[in-house]
Amino acid sequence: MKENTRTLILLHTAVFLAGWTGIFGRLISLGGLSLVWVRMIVSVVTLVTVLALTRRLHKVDGKTTRQIMACGILLALHWVAFFASIQTANVSIGVACIATSCFFTTLFEPLFGRKRFSWSEVLISFISIAGVLLIFSLDVRYRLGIALGLLSAALYSIFALCNINVANRSGEDSATMLLWELAGGALFLTFCLPVQARILPSEAIVPAPGDWLWLILLGSVFTVVPFFFQLQALRKLSAFTVNLTYNLEPVYSIALAALLFHETREVGWSFWLGLTLIVLSVILQTRRVKQ
Repeated sequence: MKENTRTLILLHTAVFLAGWTGIFGRLISLGGLSLVWVRMIVSVVTLVTVLALTRRLHKVDGKTTRQIMACGILLALHWVAFFASIQTANVSIGVACIATSCFFTTLFEPLFGRKRFSWSEVLISFISIAGVLLIFSLDVRYRLGIALGLLSAALYSIFALCNINVANRSGEDSATMLLWELAGGALFLTFCLPVQARILPSEAIVPAPGDWLWLILLGSVFTVVPFFFQLQALRKLSAFTVNLTYNLEPVYSIALAALLFHETREVGWSFWLGLTLIVLSVILQTRRVKQ
């Protein structure tokens, strides 16, 4: 099996697991910031336990730690905007907007010095953007959710590019990178919680008893595993390819949302046509990478 094919399998496995994330955003009663804070803490505990048991837990020098934790702040902000989008609109809208991450990556990647501007990637990303624009034609009540989803996509694109640069400079393995990114994000959100309490005093910070099972599953199986696979893929594939492949996440999330929450009643033909274009863009880029 070719190395690129093996990496693509890992990447698509990560996307399938990530497709469940939006479902947890609907099941958990916490607001976006508090939800992500607990999620990151659960993930840190899970990852520390796994690394300790496998004797892979080691120290990282101070400068590298700060750089990795800074990436974690971008990851935390991406997740907060993502869950806020889902809770403001619905699962289908929130996950579909993540498709624009490929467009943002096309714009940002040359600025990071990763690669030259690629017209073929611009064309593919515009197919995806056309899909999102069709989704954008939905009822005005979804506009705030869509705006938050677009912000989430832009933040994820910047996170992916910064993560690649730090990983290449530091040489740290994917698990260690993920651990310090999650720790950095959790620490940042800890300082944000008092601000949230002042601005939104009615927003719950402590999870309800019924939330704990979902939070533990989200923070362990559905965070650590897919992100570990994703970071592995980012070492072999371009950020554009990884971000574009993640556009398949809406397919899994929407299918689950339709099954569990009957969300297909809330969207029309423009949504499905838009989603078809998003899937087409992923197929085209996957064929380019495998060639």
